[in-house]
Order: sequence, then C-alpha cells, then structure tokens
Amino acid sequence: MSGGSQQQGVSLDSLSAQQLTAVKKQLDEEVEHLTTSFAQLQAAQIKFKDCLRCVKVQGTTADKKEILVPLTNSLYVKGNISRPDRVLVDVGTGFYVEKDVKSAAEFYEGKIKDLTGNISDLEGIVQNKSNTLRAVEEVLKQKILAAPPQASS
Repeated sequence: MSGGSQQQGVSLDSLSAQQLTAVKKQLDEEVEHLTTSFAQLQAAQIKFKDCLRCVKVQGTTADKKEILVPLTNSLYVKGNISRPDRVLVDVGTGFYVEKDVKSAAEFYEGKIKDLTGNISDLEGIVQNKSNTLRAVEEVLKQKILAAPPQASS
C-alpha cells in the first residue's frame, strides 16, 4: 500500500439533483475563497514590488540625505537620512531588519519570485475548480430539465 492518498472521482450523472446542488454550493464557496486568496497574493506582490522600487531608488540616490518624514497622513516634516546605504526591511509579524540596499533588493526580489510562483499555482487551481463548477452546473441543469413535472394539488 502506498503512502500517498489517491483521489477517486464520482460520476456527476450518478448524483441526484439535491446532491449536485450541495456540490455546486461547496464549489462556489471554494472558488470564492480561492479568488479572494488570489487577489490577496496579487496585492502582496504589488506591495513588494513597490518596496523593491523604493529600495532601488534609495540605492541610486545614496548621496541625497534630505527626506520628508510622515507624522500623519497629511503632515510631513523635513528629515535627514543618517545612513543612506542602509534600510529597514519588514520581514513579517512586525519585525524589522536593517540591511544594506543590495541585500534588501535581493530580499524583495525573492519575495516577488515566491509570490509569482504561488499566484501561478493558485491560478491553475482556480481554473480547475471553475471548470468543475461549470460541469456540475451543466449536469444539474440537464437533470432539472429532464425531471418529470410535479403535479400541483
């Protein structure tokens, strides 16, 4: 007996209309959840791309030491960068690590690469689930149309 689990398919035609409705509902929820996750991964990827862009700009303007520091959303004060060759990188869960500009760029490039792979994998899963959902909807539609009309009393 192998250690891996094998998935066995069930013929959609063998399921009742009620069972197909339950499967459709479950697939709808899964597709919605996966689509939300896909959007969140894309948003994270955009955030990391923005961080990478900022780090690269910082690396090219290392001689420029004056900046505007945000105190609130609409209030900024002038400030000076004491070490323009170093940046603080948010490594997650509220932890920041000081890195040189090159290391920070490599960190963000790695994150972007990982997210690109995850997004690609998730896109395939969403497509697969969507195709399965369409198949279930089609079989359900055929079963409803083929069902004999019920007599009203």
